[in-house]
Amino acid sequence: MKNFKTMIMILSLAAIAFACGTGSQTETATAEASPVGGGQSTVEDNVSQPNIVQAAVGSADHTTLVAALQAAEYVDALANAGPFTVFAPTNDAFGKLPEGTVETLVKPENQATLRNILEYHVYIGVIGESLYRNNTNWGQANGDKIVLKVDGDKKMVNDANVIATVPTSNGIIYVIDGVLLPPEK
Repeated sequence: MKNFKTMIMILSLAAIAFACGTGSQTETATAEASPVGGGQSTVEDNVSQPNIVQAAVGSADHTTLVAALQAAEYVDALANAGPFTVFAPTNDAFGKLPEGTVETLVKPENQATLRNILEYHVYIGVIGESLYRNNTNWGQANGDKIVLKVDGDKKMVNDANVIATVPTSNGIIYVIDGVLLPPEK
């Protein structure tokens, strides 16, 4: 139960980080994706590096992820101090899922399943470049493990390719081209 609460807090922080971007694109994204109410996600800091939620919200390629974080009520958790490692699927990655999957997952009655999937994308701590090694297993916020793979300059997590690395004030984001699905139990 304690791990689950921690996972929820972490995912909420990630969502917040994605919700608070900078610049004109940020204003549009924030208006469309920012959570209602207060919390860490509403704190603006235009001086330092963005947090995970701010980076996600400021990215046009992560609107589906931000919407999922909001539906799971995880935005505030990922805006906190962390540190966190987030494997952030792009909109195209979500588009590879069977039709209707995202729409079904964001329904209130499916929040537990959505949270489990999102928690599988978060590691509590930073898996920095120097720790990203071939065939290493890392326990995620939901308790399941991912496998990191390296082949020359190519990095993968499970079967998804890492297409970008984004350092943030509260961790690191690895942008990936696939949605990580936890193993069935």
